[in-house]
Amino acid sequence: MSRIGKQPVPIPSGVSVEIETGMVRVKGASVVLEQPYQRGINVRVDDGQVVVERRDDSRAQRAYHGLTRALIANMVTGVSEGFTKSLDLVGYRVQAAGRGVNLQVGYSHPTVVEPMEGITLEVQGNNRILVRGADKQVVGEMAARIRRVRKPDAYKGKGIRYTGEQVRLKPGKTAGRS
Repeated sequence: MSRIGKQPVPIPSGVSVEIETGMVRVKGASVVLEQPYQRGINVRVDDGQVVVERRDDSRAQRAYHGLTRALIANMVTGVSEGFTKSLDLVGYRVQAAGRGVNLQVGYSHPTVVEPMEGITLEVQGNNRILVRGADKQVVGEMAARIRRVRKPDAYKGKGIRYTGEQVRLKPGKTAGRS
């Protein structure tokens, strides 16, 4: 039995879960998220909890059992609390520009990044970006797109990195001489 899949997902107040054939819809205060699920996986609501069960013990069913439960739990968390990814700019600057952000990362021109649908970009100071949204996958994708503009340099460490990300610096040319 999947240890993740057999845990029920509690539904907080203000969140409703609707189950149709092959589709789970989670509604929050202002956000609605939908997620399809595989045949052979049964999803039902019991006593304020979402319960995910599988039809048999085949390899595919075991894999989808935990995945489906995790995706539903992420949707419930997303509509009730939301998700946030934080990015730090090391050696560069950022400014808010309407809904998007204006990155000055060493190119001859500023780079403007517009948020995806359902995402808000917030600037803290002049070197931190907060990516917020209800869909965990979209928040991660938006953060990855911003990081891709200027990845951390392996020699100086300058660039855009996730908060808390450790960048291993390579020794320069003179480090090898002695």
